Amino acid sequence: MKILIALFALALTMSCAEKPNKITLLNNENFKTTVDGKEVSLYMLINGDLVMQVTNYGARVVSLWAPDREGNYADVEIGYENIDRYINNTGERYLGAVVGPVANRIANGKFSLDGKEYTLPQNNNGQTLHGGTLGVDRIVWDVKSCDHNEIVFTTTLPDGQDGFPANRSIEMTYRLTENNEFIVEYEATTDAKTVLNLSHHSFFNLEGDGEGTILDHILTINSKAITPVNEFLIPTGEIMPVEGTAFDFREPHAIGERVNGDHPQLKAGAGYDHNWILDREDNGKVEKVADVYSPKSGRGMEVYTDQIALQFYCGNFFDGSYNNKFGKPILYRGAIALETQRYPDAPNQPSFPSVELEPDEVYKHTCIYKFYAK
Repeated sequence: MKILIALFALALTMSCAEKPNKITLLNNENFKTTVDGKEVSLYMLINGDLVMQVTNYGARVVSLWAPDREGNYADVEIGYENIDRYINNTGERYLGAVVGPVANRIANGKFSLDGKEYTLPQNNNGQTLHGGTLGVDRIVWDVKSCDHNEIVFTTTLPDGQDGFPANRSIEMTYRLTENNEFIVEYEATTDAKTVLNLSHHSFFNLEGDGEGTILDHILTINSKAITPVNEFLIPTGEIMPVEGTAFDFREPHAIGERVNGDHPQLKAGAGYDHNWILDREDNGKVEKVADVYSPKSGRGMEVYTDQIALQFYCGNFFDGSYNNKFGKPILYRGAIALETQRYPDAPNQPSFPSVELEPDEVYKHTCIYKFYAK
Protein backbone atom coordinates (compact mmCIF):
# COMPACT_ATOMS: atom_id res chain seq x y z
CA MET A 1 0.00 0.00 0.00
CA LYS A 2 2.91 2.34 -0.71
CA ILE A 3 1.86 5.89 -1.43
CA LEU A 4 2.43 6.94 -5.01
CA ILE A 5 3.28 10.58 -5.58
CA ALA A 6 0.79 10.85 -8.44
CA LEU A 7 -2.04 9.56 -6.28
CA PHE A 8 -0.91 11.64 -3.34
CA ALA A 9 -1.55 14.88 -5.22
CA LEU A 10 -5.13 13.75 -5.74
CA ALA A 11 -5.51 12.82 -2.08
CA LEU A 12 -4.65 16.35 -1.03
CA THR A 13 -7.78 17.68 -2.70
CA MET A 14 -10.09 15.50 -0.62
CA SER A 15 -11.09 16.07 2.97
CA CYS A 16 -11.04 13.40 5.66
CA ALA A 17 -14.79 13.77 6.02
CA GLU A 18 -15.28 12.89 2.36
CA LYS A 19 -12.62 10.18 2.13
CA PRO A 20 -11.61 8.80 5.53
CA ASN A 21 -8.77 6.83 3.92
CA LYS A 22 -7.26 10.01 2.46
CA ILE A 23 -4.94 12.64 3.86
CA THR A 24 -5.56 16.32 4.55
CA LEU A 25 -2.45 18.45 5.00
CA LEU A 26 -2.19 21.57 7.10
CA ASN A 27 -1.96 24.84 5.16
CA ASN A 28 1.62 26.00 4.61
CA GLU A 29 0.53 29.63 4.84
CA ASN A 30 -0.61 29.09 8.42
CA PHE A 31 2.99 28.35 9.43
CA LYS A 32 4.77 31.21 7.71
CA THR A 33 6.09 33.83 10.10
CA THR A 34 9.28 35.36 11.45
CA VAL A 35 10.63 34.76 14.96
CA ASP A 36 13.69 36.66 16.20
CA GLY A 37 14.46 37.65 12.62
CA LYS A 38 14.39 34.08 11.30
CA GLU A 39 11.84 32.66 8.87
CA VAL A 40 9.52 29.87 9.99
CA SER A 41 8.08 27.47 7.42
CA LEU A 42 6.28 24.16 7.11
CA TYR A 43 7.88 21.15 5.39
CA MET A 44 6.48 17.82 4.19
CA LEU A 45 8.15 14.41 4.28
CA ILE A 46 6.76 11.30 2.61
CA ASN A 47 7.94 7.70 2.35
CA GLY A 48 6.52 4.21 2.75
CA ASP A 49 3.03 4.59 4.16
CA LEU A 50 3.83 7.73 6.18
CA VAL A 51 3.26 11.43 5.52
CA MET A 52 4.65 14.00 7.95
CA GLN A 53 4.60 17.77 8.27
CA VAL A 54 7.30 19.54 10.25
CA THR A 55 8.03 23.17 11.13
CA ASN A 56 11.49 24.51 11.89
CA TYR A 57 10.10 26.34 14.93
CA GLY A 58 11.30 23.95 17.61
CA ALA A 59 11.77 21.31 14.87
CA ARG A 60 8.20 20.26 15.63
CA VAL A 61 6.30 17.45 14.01
CA VAL A 62 2.82 18.90 13.53
CA SER A 63 1.14 16.01 11.70
CA LEU A 64 1.94 12.37 10.99
CA TRP A 65 -0.44 10.30 8.90
CA ALA A 66 -0.39 6.50 9.11
CA PRO A 67 -2.82 3.79 7.93
CA ASP A 68 -4.84 1.46 10.13
CA ARG A 69 -5.43 -2.25 9.49
CA GLU A 70 -8.01 -1.39 6.80
CA GLY A 71 -5.74 1.10 5.06
CA ASN A 72 -7.62 4.13 6.35
CA TYR A 73 -5.41 7.04 7.30
CA ALA A 74 -5.45 9.11 10.48
CA ASP A 75 -3.15 11.78 11.85
CA VAL A 76 -1.61 10.14 14.92
CA GLU A 77 0.36 13.23 16.04
CA ILE A 78 -1.26 15.59 18.55
CA GLY A 79 -0.76 19.14 17.32
CA TYR A 80 -2.08 22.59 16.46
CA GLU A 81 -3.30 24.02 13.14
CA ASN A 82 -1.12 27.14 12.93
CA ILE A 83 2.20 28.51 14.12
CA ASP A 84 0.67 31.12 16.42
CA ARG A 85 -0.72 28.41 18.68
CA TYR A 86 2.76 26.92 19.07
CA ILE A 87 4.40 30.28 19.76
CA ASN A 88 1.72 31.79 22.02
CA ASN A 89 -0.04 28.68 23.26
CA THR A 90 -1.69 28.46 26.65
CA GLY A 91 -1.80 24.67 26.61
CA GLU A 92 0.88 22.02 26.15
CA ARG A 93 4.16 23.66 25.16
CA TYR A 94 6.16 20.68 23.90
CA LEU A 95 3.84 19.11 21.30
CA GLY A 96 5.97 17.41 18.66
CA ALA A 97 9.16 19.27 19.58
CA VAL A 98 12.78 18.47 20.20
CA VAL A 99 13.52 19.18 23.88
CA GLY A 100 16.73 20.10 25.63
CA PRO A 101 19.57 20.94 25.89
CA VAL A 102 18.88 18.75 28.91
CA ALA A 103 15.55 16.99 28.51
CA ASN A 104 13.31 16.26 31.49
CA ARG A 105 13.83 17.89 34.88
CA ILE A 106 16.75 19.41 36.76
CA ALA A 107 16.11 19.85 40.48
CA ASN A 108 15.72 23.42 41.77
CA GLY A 109 17.09 24.80 38.50
CA LYS A 110 20.68 24.28 39.62
CA PHE A 111 23.64 21.98 38.99
CA SER A 112 27.39 22.06 39.44
CA LEU A 113 30.06 21.27 36.89
CA ASP A 114 33.72 21.07 37.92
CA GLY A 115 32.91 22.94 41.11
CA LYS A 116 31.02 25.80 39.47
CA GLU A 117 27.30 26.17 40.13
CA TYR A 118 24.97 27.04 37.25
CA THR A 119 21.53 28.55 37.76
CA LEU A 120 18.77 27.86 35.24
CA PRO A 121 15.22 29.16 34.74
CA GLN A 122 12.77 27.42 37.06
CA ASN A 123 9.94 26.90 34.60
CA ASN A 124 8.15 23.97 36.26
CA ASN A 125 7.15 24.12 39.94
CA GLY A 126 10.55 25.41 40.98
CA GLN A 127 12.39 22.96 38.71
CA THR A 128 13.91 23.31 35.25
CA LEU A 129 11.96 21.35 32.62
CA HIS A 130 13.27 20.52 29.13
CA GLY A 131 15.97 23.18 29.09
CA GLY A 132 14.23 26.16 30.65
CA THR A 133 12.52 29.26 29.29
CA LEU A 134 13.83 29.07 25.74
CA GLY A 135 15.17 25.54 25.44
CA VAL A 136 15.54 24.18 21.92
CA ASP A 137 11.77 24.00 21.34
CA ARG A 138 11.33 27.80 21.18
CA ILE A 139 14.09 28.56 18.71
CA VAL A 140 13.96 28.61 14.92
CA TRP A 141 16.22 25.86 13.63
CA ASP A 142 18.14 26.35 10.39
CA VAL A 143 17.22 23.91 7.62
CA LYS A 144 20.48 22.58 6.22
CA SER A 145 18.75 20.40 3.62
CA CYS A 146 15.34 19.00 2.81
CA ASP A 147 14.39 16.13 0.51
CA HIS A 148 11.11 14.29 0.01
CA ASN A 149 11.85 11.92 2.91
CA GLU A 150 14.44 13.74 5.03
CA ILE A 151 15.05 17.10 6.64
CA VAL A 152 18.27 18.15 8.39
CA PHE A 153 18.17 20.87 11.04
CA THR A 154 21.08 22.70 12.63
CA THR A 155 21.48 25.21 15.43
CA THR A 156 24.15 26.67 17.69
CA LEU A 157 23.24 27.32 21.31
CA PRO A 158 25.35 30.18 22.69
CA ASP A 159 27.21 30.00 25.97
CA GLY A 160 24.86 31.07 28.77
CA GLN A 161 21.55 30.46 27.01
CA ASP A 162 19.11 29.47 29.75
CA GLY A 163 22.12 29.36 32.07
CA PHE A 164 23.88 26.39 30.42
CA PRO A 165 27.62 26.61 29.71
CA ALA A 166 29.47 26.42 26.36
CA ASN A 167 28.69 27.04 22.72
CA ARG A 168 27.00 23.88 21.46
CA SER A 169 26.49 22.95 17.81
CA ILE A 170 23.66 20.53 17.06
CA GLU A 171 22.65 18.76 13.87
CA MET A 172 19.42 16.80 13.89
CA THR A 173 17.83 14.71 11.13
CA TYR A 174 14.24 13.58 10.69
CA ARG A 175 13.87 10.78 8.15
CA LEU A 176 11.01 8.61 6.91
CA THR A 177 11.93 5.20 5.47
CA GLU A 178 10.22 2.74 3.16
CA ASN A 179 9.79 0.51 6.23
CA ASN A 180 7.51 3.09 7.87
CA GLU A 181 10.14 4.30 10.29
CA PHE A 182 10.32 7.85 11.61
CA ILE A 183 14.01 8.21 12.49
CA VAL A 184 15.41 10.99 14.68
CA GLU A 185 19.20 11.36 14.74
CA TYR A 186 21.17 13.85 16.79
CA GLU A 187 24.84 14.82 16.67
CA ALA A 188 26.33 17.59 18.79
CA THR A 189 29.67 19.09 19.79
CA THR A 190 30.76 21.70 22.32
CA ASP A 191 33.63 24.14 22.73
CA ALA A 192 33.73 23.67 26.53
CA LYS A 193 32.55 21.13 29.05
CA THR A 194 28.77 21.09 29.33
CA VAL A 195 25.77 18.84 29.89
CA LEU A 196 23.55 17.56 27.08
CA ASN A 197 20.60 15.15 26.93
CA LEU A 198 18.31 15.82 23.96
CA SER A 199 15.00 14.05 23.32
CA HIS A 200 11.97 14.10 21.04
CA HIS A 201 8.54 14.91 22.44
CA SER A 202 5.89 13.78 19.98
CA PHE A 203 2.54 12.99 21.57
CA PHE A 204 0.86 10.06 19.82
CA ASN A 205 -2.66 8.67 19.72
CA LEU A 206 -2.76 5.62 17.45
CA GLU A 207 -6.50 6.02 16.92
CA GLY A 208 -5.96 9.55 15.64
CA ASP A 209 -5.48 13.05 16.99
CA GLY A 210 -8.53 13.82 19.12
CA GLU A 211 -9.99 10.32 18.84
CA GLY A 212 -10.46 9.50 22.51
CA THR A 213 -7.88 8.49 25.08
CA ILE A 214 -4.89 6.15 24.91
CA LEU A 215 -6.01 4.10 27.90
CA ASP A 216 -6.81 1.07 25.73
CA HIS A 217 -3.41 1.21 23.99
CA ILE A 218 -1.33 -1.87 24.80
CA LEU A 219 2.19 -1.01 25.95
CA THR A 220 5.37 -3.04 26.34
CA ILE A 221 8.63 -1.62 27.75
CA ASN A 222 11.84 -3.64 28.01
CA SER A 223 12.70 -2.49 31.53
CA LYS A 224 13.14 -4.01 34.97
CA ALA A 225 13.26 -0.73 36.92
CA ILE A 226 12.33 2.93 37.05
CA THR A 227 13.84 5.95 38.76
CA PRO A 228 11.14 6.88 41.35
CA VAL A 229 10.31 10.55 41.83
CA ASN A 230 9.25 12.97 44.55
CA GLU A 231 6.23 15.28 44.47
CA PHE A 232 8.04 17.58 42.00
CA LEU A 233 8.76 14.67 39.63
CA ILE A 234 12.46 14.83 40.47
CA PRO A 235 14.20 11.45 40.83
CA THR A 236 14.96 10.50 44.41
CA GLY A 237 18.20 8.82 43.34
CA GLU A 238 16.85 5.36 44.08
CA ILE A 239 16.24 2.56 41.61
CA MET A 240 12.84 0.85 41.96
CA PRO A 241 12.30 -2.65 40.50
CA VAL A 242 9.03 -2.83 38.57
CA GLU A 243 8.29 -6.49 39.30
CA GLY A 244 4.93 -6.90 41.02
CA THR A 245 3.94 -3.27 40.41
CA ALA A 246 1.83 -1.27 37.96
CA PHE A 247 5.10 -0.18 36.34
CA ASP A 248 5.93 -3.62 34.99
CA PHE A 249 5.37 -3.50 31.23
CA ARG A 250 7.75 -6.30 30.33
CA GLU A 251 4.60 -8.14 29.28
CA PRO A 252 1.95 -6.18 27.33
CA HIS A 253 -0.62 -4.28 29.40
CA ALA A 254 -3.29 -1.74 28.55
CA ILE A 255 -2.18 1.69 29.79
CA GLY A 256 -5.50 2.19 31.58
CA GLU A 257 -5.41 -1.20 33.29
CA ARG A 258 -3.45 -0.05 36.37
CA VAL A 259 -2.90 3.69 35.93
CA ASN A 260 -5.40 4.66 38.65
CA GLY A 261 -3.97 2.28 41.25
CA ASP A 262 -2.80 3.21 44.71
CA HIS A 263 0.95 2.78 44.19
CA PRO A 264 2.74 5.81 45.73
CA GLN A 265 4.59 6.48 42.48
CA LEU A 266 1.30 6.65 40.55
CA LYS A 267 0.20 9.27 43.05
CA ALA A 268 3.47 11.18 42.71
CA GLY A 269 3.25 11.25 38.91
CA ALA A 270 -0.54 11.68 38.68
CA GLY A 271 -0.30 8.48 36.63
CA TYR A 272 2.60 7.39 34.45
CA ASP A 273 5.22 10.13 34.07
CA HIS A 274 8.43 8.29 34.88
CA ASN A 275 11.81 7.26 33.56
CA TRP A 276 12.18 3.56 32.76
CA ILE A 277 15.74 2.19 32.88
CA LEU A 278 16.03 0.15 29.72
CA ASP A 279 17.25 -3.41 29.97
CA ARG A 280 20.21 -2.95 27.68
CA GLU A 281 23.91 -2.10 27.65
CA ASP A 282 25.15 1.45 27.15
CA ASN A 283 26.97 0.39 23.99
CA GLY A 284 25.69 2.78 21.32
CA LYS A 285 23.76 0.09 19.48
CA VAL A 286 20.18 0.70 18.36
CA GLU A 287 17.77 -1.83 19.86
CA LYS A 288 14.02 -2.25 20.18
CA VAL A 289 12.95 -1.06 23.63
CA ALA A 290 9.17 -0.55 23.53
CA ASP A 291 5.96 -1.21 21.62
CA VAL A 292 2.55 0.44 21.77
CA TYR A 293 -0.53 -0.89 19.96
CA SER A 294 -4.12 0.24 19.50
CA PRO A 295 -6.49 -2.78 19.32
CA LYS A 296 -9.24 -0.57 17.91
CA SER A 297 -7.36 0.77 14.89
CA GLY A 298 -4.74 -1.95 14.53
CA ARG A 299 -2.00 0.70 14.39
CA GLY A 300 1.14 -0.03 16.33
CA MET A 301 4.45 1.70 16.94
CA GLU A 302 7.77 0.13 17.93
CA VAL A 303 10.45 2.26 19.58
CA TYR A 304 14.15 1.68 18.92
CA THR A 305 17.07 3.61 20.40
CA ASP A 306 20.71 3.61 21.42
CA GLN A 307 19.82 5.38 24.66
CA ILE A 308 19.60 3.76 28.11
CA ALA A 309 16.30 5.19 29.35
CA LEU A 310 12.78 6.02 28.24
CA GLN A 311 10.35 8.55 29.69
CA PHE A 312 6.78 7.28 29.39
CA TYR A 313 4.13 9.94 29.89
CA CYS A 314 0.42 9.30 29.34
CA GLY A 315 -1.02 12.82 29.13
CA ASN A 316 -1.91 13.29 32.80
CA PHE A 317 -1.93 17.07 32.51
CA PHE A 318 -4.18 17.39 29.48
CA ASP A 319 -7.60 18.53 30.68
CA GLY A 320 -9.75 19.03 27.58
CA SER A 321 -9.75 22.81 27.98
CA TYR A 322 -8.04 23.50 24.64
CA ASN A 323 -8.41 21.99 21.19
CA ASN A 324 -6.20 20.20 18.70
CA LYS A 325 -5.66 21.03 15.03
CA PHE A 326 -9.08 19.62 14.14
CA GLY A 327 -10.99 21.63 16.73
CA LYS A 328 -11.41 18.66 19.07
CA PRO A 329 -10.48 18.83 22.77
CA ILE A 330 -7.12 17.32 23.74
CA LEU A 331 -8.48 14.96 26.34
CA TYR A 332 -7.11 13.92 29.71
CA ARG A 333 -4.82 11.00 28.91
CA GLY A 334 -5.47 11.56 25.22
CA ALA A 335 -1.88 10.93 24.10
CA ILE A 336 1.30 9.05 24.91
CA ALA A 337 4.89 10.32 24.81
CA LEU A 338 7.80 7.88 24.68
CA GLU A 339 11.00 9.92 24.98
CA THR A 340 14.34 8.17 24.57
CA GLN A 341 16.95 9.76 26.83
CA ARG A 342 19.46 9.40 29.64
CA TYR A 343 18.26 9.71 33.23
CA PRO A 344 16.46 12.87 34.44
CA ASP A 345 18.34 15.21 36.82
CA ALA A 346 21.57 13.38 36.00
CA PRO A 347 23.72 16.52 36.59
CA ASN A 348 22.65 16.39 40.27
CA GLN A 349 22.73 12.61 40.71
CA PRO A 350 26.28 11.23 41.02
CA SER A 351 25.01 7.64 40.90
CA PHE A 352 23.27 8.18 37.54
CA PRO A 353 25.07 7.76 34.20
CA SER A 354 26.66 11.05 33.21
CA VAL A 355 25.26 13.54 30.69
CA GLU A 356 28.48 15.56 30.57
CA LEU A 357 29.96 16.37 27.16
CA GLU A 358 33.61 17.32 26.64
CA PRO A 359 35.03 19.37 23.74
CA ASP A 360 36.77 16.32 22.29
CA GLU A 361 33.58 14.23 22.31
CA VAL A 362 30.60 13.95 19.94
CA TYR A 363 27.12 13.48 21.35
CA LYS A 364 25.11 10.98 19.30
CA HIS A 365 21.56 9.77 19.80
CA THR A 366 19.18 7.77 17.60
CA CYS A 367 15.45 7.29 18.19
CA ILE A 368 13.23 5.35 15.79
CA TYR A 369 9.44 5.18 15.84
CA LYS A 370 8.44 2.34 13.52
CA PHE A 371 4.76 2.14 12.56
CA TYR A 372 2.83 -0.99 11.61
CA ALA A 373 -0.76 -2.14 11.25
CA LYS A 374 -2.31 -5.53 11.92
